[in-house]
Amino acid sequence: MFTAPEGKRKSADKTMTLTEAFKLFINNGDSIAFSGMGGSQCVAHTYELIRLGYRGMTLFGDSPCEAGDMLIGAGVVNRIEVAWCAYAVAGLGHNYRRAVEESIPAKIEVKEYSNYTMGLRFLSGAMNLPFLPTKSLLGSDLPTYNPEIKEMECPYTGERLALVPAARPDVAVVHVSRADKRGNCQNLGFISNAENIGRAAKKTIVTCEELVSTDEIRRNANLTFLPEYCVDAVVEVPFASHPWNFPYAYAYDIPFHAQQMEAYRTREGFLNWLDEWCFAAGSWDGYLRKVGWDRLFKLQQVERRFTLSSI
Repeated sequence: MFTAPEGKRKSADKTMTLTEAFKLFINNGDSIAFSGMGGSQCVAHTYELIRLGYRGMTLFGDSPCEAGDMLIGAGVVNRIEVAWCAYAVAGLGHNYRRAVEESIPAKIEVKEYSNYTMGLRFLSGAMNLPFLPTKSLLGSDLPTYNPEIKEMECPYTGERLALVPAARPDVAVVHVSRADKRGNCQNLGFISNAENIGRAAKKTIVTCEELVSTDEIRRNANLTFLPEYCVDAVVEVPFASHPWNFPYAYAYDIPFHAQQMEAYRTREGFLNWLDEWCFAAGSWDGYLRKVGWDRLFKLQQVERRFTLSSI
């Protein structure tokens, strides 16, 4: 399985700011992967990458929303290996479409997989295997358009199998419910591929809604899905998925997201949005102040009422 490298992963205190973590562990031209599906998106992280002016990056992902569409629109990413790039119920990935169809702001290279097989790629990377086999791609057009998907005959059964290569991003960015300063991470809801994304990457930056003590982590040790030896940096970033929901923390801000998607329909609208919500805001704290703490706290209350009613 995973072997921890020497250095930062052995530190007893990995806490730092998001800006510090990105500057320390992310370089222009790196490949990067973000956690999040069905909510839990890495939104604060996306704004920070744009604000810091990264370029020439490759994005690995199952269904990245803000991280995919916004980074393409901002010119951060010029190559993607994904299953899907849009905003679920909020709308299409307008920047993604403009890049593919019109080369705006630049032409991007696209390699498509399914959600399941992107999961297999991260699992393969986490297990330090070169590839994993699957039957699910057989009969689809994905192998026709993606030369990285190979086919072989099973040496045991003679059946045809499709093979997908391991995904080993230079950097993983994983957002979790809570973590301690050593990097032990817990989620109170759906984790999707977060565990394997964090384990497959060469460097892993963890952000959390809440920084807690190691004793608190130990009280519910079974919830720890990403341990400290996989983590290089820990950053406390409340509301980091807004306007998306984060399980057991806050609800989905659909009206805000609808407004955002309407702006993204045009190139000018997207750039104006970045000017207002990314650059003028200056930081994620500035973004949250602009959204309004009353609005954010109401989203917390909605999520708590829904959670209690479902128990």
